[in-house]
Order: sequence, then C-alpha cells, then structure tokens
Amino acid sequence: MPLQLEDYGLIGDTHTAALVGYDGSIDWLCVPRFDSGACFAALLGDERHGRWLLAPAGGHRASGRRYRGDSLVLETDFTTADGTVRVVDCMPVRGERPDVYRRVECLSGRVSMLSEVVIRLDYGKVAPWIRDTGRRSTALAGPDTLTLDSDVEHDRDDSDLVAHFELAEGQHAEFRLTWSEPRDQPPKHVDVGAAIRRTEQWWHDWASQCRYDGRYRDAVVRSLITLKAMTYQPSGGIVAAPTTSLPEQLGGCGTGTTGSAGSATPPSPCSRCSMPATKPRPRRGANGCCARSPAGPNRCS
Repeated sequence: MPLQLEDYGLIGDTHTAALVGYDGSIDWLCVPRFDSGACFAALLGDERHGRWLLAPAGGHRASGRRYRGDSLVLETDFTTADGTVRVVDCMPVRGERPDVYRRVECLSGRVSMLSEVVIRLDYGKVAPWIRDTGRRSTALAGPDTLTLDSDVEHDRDDSDLVAHFELAEGQHAEFRLTWSEPRDQPPKHVDVGAAIRRTEQWWHDWASQCRYDGRYRDAVVRSLITLKAMTYQPSGGIVAAPTTSLPEQLGGCGTGTTGSAGSATPPSPCSRCSMPATKPRPRRGANGCCARSPAGPNRCS
C-alpha cells in the first residue's frame, strides 16, 4: 500500500535531501542537488522507479521513529516476532560528495533483514549498468555514478541489488551510498558509525545557536532544523520543497512544489533564531505546475 507524505522522514546535507518511509524505504533522492534528477523516485510511482529498502524481511512498518535530539539523524525501530532492530539514517553535511549513511542495529532476538537497492536515474527512466567488486557495487549511467559500500554482499537481480542477511542481538551492519562523476576517483571507505556520530554532533552544535528558550522550544528548533535541511548552502536559498512535481492538492495542479537549488532568494534572517525567517514563494512553471513525473503524464491540461 503506498505511503502518505506524512509517513516520511526527512534527511539532508544542505545541498539535497531524501525521504525515508515508515517501511524503511528511501523513496525520494535527487543527486547531487535539490534540482537534479532523482535516482530514487518511488514516491511518484512505485518501486520500479527507484528506492532503497532496508527493513526486516517480509514487509514491516515501523513500531517507532524519532530524530536523535536536535539533529537530522533519523532512527526507525521495527519489532517482529523474532526480535527488534533499529535503522539509523542520515546524510552528512556536504563535503566532497553527497552520501547517504544507513546503519541497522539488532536490539533483541535474531532478525532476518532485506536490503533492496533499485537505482533508476532521471526520475525512474534510466536503469544503470552495475559493476561489482566484493562488497562494493557501482552503478553507472551517463554523467552519474553511484557507489554502494556495505557490510553485506548484494547480489544482482538484473539491474537491482539485493541482500538477505541476519543480525543477532548486539550485531550491526553499515551501508553507504555515494554519488560522483564518472571521472572522479572511487570514494574512500569510511567508518559509517563514526560518521553518523559526527553528523549528529554537527546538527546539535548548529541548533545550539538558537537563543529562544520559551515554552515551544522543541517545536521551534525542529522547524529550524527542517528549514536548514531545505536550504541550499551555496546560495542560501530555501527550496519550496525537497520533492518535485507534486500537486498542491490530491489530483490537482495548484502551484506545484518545485525545488530549484538556484532560484530561491535568501530571505531576511531572524536574529533570535540565527536562521532565515520566511520561505520564498515557489516559482510556477509555464502551465502553473511541473510536468515531469515517472508515474504517468501530467494531470494538468
């Protein structure tokens, strides 16, 4: 059953963002920028249009989900008949390249897990060529290269990557997906657990600059973190939304929620929160909405 928008959590690196569903699937990610083509676009179609599922085998919805303190590190818990696991997701604040870090930890029992990586470039249109080297898989298509490093081996299913594995209490498995250009040097291996902790600390340090200490501080800080995640760091512009081609109303067109990394102008800052205070108005396309969607033709005429 398709997820609703409210079933997704946001992670990002201040250049782009991903949406993580209650079922453990990343259904939206544009790389390397907010306005780049999506490599995971199941949000607008289905799993054939690209996603990365990391969850207990057999299909389970989360039993709990939260952000770690004042950060954009997302934790999703799954409870099965055999035990409980936690999936930790984040994108480190942008360095050389965009990265997605995922870590699954077994909290109790012994749980069978599934990692299913369906990469489809250009909003679900292009299936990449896959090259395997041990526990590293590289997906290549035109100007895009995506490299998957993991603690478990993924088997190829046509142009998809699938891994079945088990974790016992106290065990964990780590995953990293990196975008690069074809001529770039292959990404170096990293300690994903340590990188997640550094990302959490970065967000805590940034959020600590907020000087508001009123009754609604938690809600204010969470809103600031979300706006920061939707701010394109090189220009300071805030995207209208991390997604694209979604109508304002179900079945309608409205203004569209196009996210352009270069078009938004930075609003005036809020001195109390050390953060821009307002969002810019999203720009309309020629017909009032964005027409590109892998799930089918535009509904606007």
